[in-house]
Amino acid sequence: MITALIVDDEPNLAQHLERLLAASWPDLEILGTAHNGREALAKVESLGPDILFLDIRMPGLSGLQVAAELPDDIHVVFVTAYDEYAVNAFEVAAADYLLKPVTEERLETTIKRLQPMLNNNSAPTVELQKLVAQLKGDSPSYLQWLRAGLGDTTQLIPIDDVVYLQADQKYTSIMTPDAEHLVRISIKELEQQLDPNKFWRIHRGIIVNVSDISQAKRDLRGRYQITLRRRGELLRSSQSYSQVFKQM
Repeated sequence: MITALIVDDEPNLAQHLERLLAASWPDLEILGTAHNGREALAKVESLGPDILFLDIRMPGLSGLQVAAELPDDIHVVFVTAYDEYAVNAFEVAAADYLLKPVTEERLETTIKRLQPMLNNNSAPTVELQKLVAQLKGDSPSYLQWLRAGLGDTTQLIPIDDVVYLQADQKYTSIMTPDAEHLVRISIKELEQQLDPNKFWRIHRGIIVNVSDISQAKRDLRGRYQITLRRRGELLRSSQSYSQVFKQM
């Protein structure tokens, strides 16, 4: 019996992947899930899974830090939401990866790659430690792409195409020159992944691409009315965030 462990800090996504695996690979035994890096390492040691479906972005120990501690004989499938640069590295190294949200079709491709190796007791095809070192050394610090989903369609949005972001309760609206996209991630979390030299928070609920600011006009209360280069609406800063314009 081939066994697997799923590691993802978002329980709903872990459950989604587990359901897909149950449907596409009924002979696979899911030993359980882990929701952070330390729990993952403990369960790998106690359960000894053949396969680890490993989320890269997690609080505390990241997926890459977990991978650096794994035994050489475990087959790792990285799961990633944004990291296009990392995806390129996976392809070069012949490691497997899944993009969130995981689809049945892409998962079946992964299963077809794994099954022959596992049935023949073959070692993983990638030297995991070399890959981890490459990703840690070369991966950019900030988001390069945003992924927006609508139904069964996923769209990749280059970060340079983003004019501004606006909070919408638990979601964030991504404004590009000619469209609006909704992503299920808070503006606070996105802010932590954006280059602060390229994106400024001008309001509790608004982050703007600095290169899209055509004009910033200050009023008597110290707030700014912002004219954009690639969209027609005007944005208004709040007084508490107006200090960013001193950099202009």
